[in-house]
Amino acid sequence: MKQYFKVDEWKIIEEGFDPHHHKIAESVFSLGNGRMGQRANFEEAYSGETLQGNYVAGVYYPDKTRVGWWKNGYPEYFAKVLNAANWIGIDILIENEQLDLAKCEVSGFRRELNMKEGYLKRNFRAKTEGGKLIEVETIRFCSMVDDEAGTIQYTIIPLNFNGALTITPFIDGDVVNEDANYNEKFWDEVKKGTGKDGGYVQLRTKKTGFEVATGMKFTLLQEGKVIPVSSQPVEREKYIAVKVVLEAAQGKPVTIIKYAANLSSQNYKAEELIEKLQETLQRISDKGFETMLAEQATAWAKKWENNDIIIEGDVSAQQAIRFNIFQLNQTYTGEDDRLNIGPKGFTGEKYGGSTYWDTEAYCVPFYLSTADQKVTRNLLLYRYKQLGKAIENAKLLGFKDGAALYPMVTIDGTECHNEWEITFEEIHRNGAIAYAIFNYVRYTDDEAYLVDYGLEVLIAIARFWSQRVNWSGERKKYVMLGVTGPNEYENNINNNWYTNTLAAWCMEYTMEVIEKVKLADQAKYAALVNKIQFNEEQETAKYKDIIQNMHYPYDEQLQVFLQQDGYLDKEQVLVKDLPMAYRPLNQKWSWDRILRSCFIKQADVLQGLYFFEDRYDIETIRRNFDFYEPRTVHESSLSPCVHAILAAKLGDEARAYEFYLRTARLDIDNYNNDTQDGCHITSMAGTWMSVVQGFGGMRVREGQLSFHPFLPGKWQSFSFNVSFRGTLLNVKISKNGVNIEHLLGKDLTVLVYGKEQLIKSNAIISLS
Repeated sequence: MKQYFKVDEWKIIEEGFDPHHHKIAESVFSLGNGRMGQRANFEEAYSGETLQGNYVAGVYYPDKTRVGWWKNGYPEYFAKVLNAANWIGIDILIENEQLDLAKCEVSGFRRELNMKEGYLKRNFRAKTEGGKLIEVETIRFCSMVDDEAGTIQYTIIPLNFNGALTITPFIDGDVVNEDANYNEKFWDEVKKGTGKDGGYVQLRTKKTGFEVATGMKFTLLQEGKVIPVSSQPVEREKYIAVKVVLEAAQGKPVTIIKYAANLSSQNYKAEELIEKLQETLQRISDKGFETMLAEQATAWAKKWENNDIIIEGDVSAQQAIRFNIFQLNQTYTGEDDRLNIGPKGFTGEKYGGSTYWDTEAYCVPFYLSTADQKVTRNLLLYRYKQLGKAIENAKLLGFKDGAALYPMVTIDGTECHNEWEITFEEIHRNGAIAYAIFNYVRYTDDEAYLVDYGLEVLIAIARFWSQRVNWSGERKKYVMLGVTGPNEYENNINNNWYTNTLAAWCMEYTMEVIEKVKLADQAKYAALVNKIQFNEEQETAKYKDIIQNMHYPYDEQLQVFLQQDGYLDKEQVLVKDLPMAYRPLNQKWSWDRILRSCFIKQADVLQGLYFFEDRYDIETIRRNFDFYEPRTVHESSLSPCVHAILAAKLGDEARAYEFYLRTARLDIDNYNNDTQDGCHITSMAGTWMSVVQGFGGMRVREGQLSFHPFLPGKWQSFSFNVSFRGTLLNVKISKNGVNIEHLLGKDLTVLVYGKEQLIKSNAIISLS
């Protein structure tokens, strides 16, 4: 395990500057507020290795697909959230020497992410080639209160000289995406402007036509007092700056406070962007930096009240879970149903910032328990609004009559993924969307969602499954051919147990919801039937036939579900017997060798046992866990959390804790050697699940919250809040037992270790 950062309950701390780890730190120290995000790039110039990253939610570009051949149904582009205008930039000249930590002698470097109050702080001393020594402190944040704005306080103290200091704050829109398929720049300039204390650049994306206005306004202080300055505007293509030269005195601090904002044509008329931008900049600069910083602390305090997890006795575990929760809250706030959660959030370009099945399978449980139910509802509405595109995607692949195949990768509903084994075959993502609807309704009891939106999506998905299977005359069963399961180290296989199980369940759940909707609102049901031309009798008869006659691979001798037909034809080697020199497989082995091996990238059969655990007895789960986990290399960030939850259910504390640490510190410790590309945001929700569903044993059973907790041996206690149907509970597990405190809402009956417990408003129950 690599430890780049100091262990602290509320902070991520880097002491000392190592350029080789800089891109890792840029990811870990990233900031965001749901509307915009920023990697931890330096404000001043840096000529060393860096990944510049500024992102505006929902603004994307259809980067033309780059493949060596084309197949029918392939998407034409990969939609990417773009590297947007750099708003943090502040060039510093020290008597004509540029401040650049790649060229200076650096000492006393310290970078601190304050997760409790939501800001990034950096301190260092730098000695130029000419011998000038300065001390710098910077504080910046993306405002949770003004979610289109960010603010920087940048202070310089000359330590061994008096002389000219040139400070040039700028906005630079002449940026690129490192992952651009054809090295194309994605922005065109619309207009720009400068004034004595600020300026703006308005840009338009090519093809998609999004417009974003990025602007700044700044104030200069010496020894804490605002000073008047004469400034010189600088303009070039997609770039504006304001250059200020002042005389600095030894030991006397000079501070620039830079206010910046990103406004998008998603939220304003394009012709009004500059006017609204100027209003925003004036409003936040009138508040001032200290007021905005105090508001930031208050906003984060409110978030931590609801979703903090407190671990006593293990600072490393405490830091890790808070880091995961912090990044989730920075990435998605649920205020806008046009937005979703990319696997890297606002921390990097990999995966294009697009939506995957990660949202439905991993993020939904986190937001259900820690936020207002409208947040999860908006995640579901995002998919509902893209149902038409999902039907188009299915039609391109030959499906008909309103069958829907949701995309593996998308921003606007169009499939963007262009690897055939994913685009055409990893179809289990369809089932994850149906499961999210089920999960949302059982948790919130919002059955109105089924009437208004959910059933329409479920029928479209069920139609897809009913057309995707075919009857095997040899087996006398329905089979599913040519698929890829969650284990992407298997492609084009037949009868993936998880996919077959999920497909049958989707059709079963769709029929259950049909009956609920008919009872709830016959008129709306009739209108839906007419809208989508649904023949209930004929179509549900097909569903029932498939459910009753689906083929599920199974080995009678081992008594385990087989990941797919022929899995046991592979040479059965355990991961523990695999030389470390071969790991990770995806970097050391050919794809052919991986596909012929028995090794599993992430939970596959076990993903199904996690989703549908109530269908299987504990020994069935144990046999399958003990068979598949030793063959799993966990080379997906989504893998450890499912294994942690199942291990906890099985009472396997050692493995549950091992998998928890692996998922919780995945990015902080750069476990998979890829943190430099960005943090694994969606798997961070799995970290929360590992604690609450794993160690806390929380489930929803027949409309009731249920807990079956245990305390990891290294911990003194742990506690978490959970919101359920308008009631807020705090659950604490310690060596003395279980305490559940009622914090808000009406009386609630819960199950603890299988026994009902009534928790009255504002009361606490304690159980040994």
